[in-house]
Amino acid sequence: MLVIDLTQPLTTLLCVAVLVALIFLGHELKNSIAPGIALGLSTLLIVLHAVQLYVFTDAYANYTAILSTSIIYDFAFVLVSYLAYLWIDDIEAKVKNKKSIDDSLEWFWKKI
Repeated sequence: MLVIDLTQPLTTLLCVAVLVALIFLGHELKNSIAPGIALGLSTLLIVLHAVQLYVFTDAYANYTAILSTSIIYDFAFVLVSYLAYLWIDDIEAKVKNKKSIDDSLEWFWKKI
């Protein structure tokens, strides 16, 4: 099974670039689907790394530290992409004059 090693700087920069590009695309199109895709990909990475860490312990014994660190990076990507999804959803709701999915961070968006 392929191990996506997020401890490598090039791989981390590539993941960050994809995340930023999807957030920027969602902001420009004023559509929350692009950050939703980023959120889905980040969640998929967590599931992939967790399966590799906990199911295939004998085959990936030398990758334990790498996979554990990668899961921490994955959680950071999920947090950023979730906040971006809520932000773009709020922008989309204002443009299309519809109700946002979640208005609990309205105080935060006013400060940005």
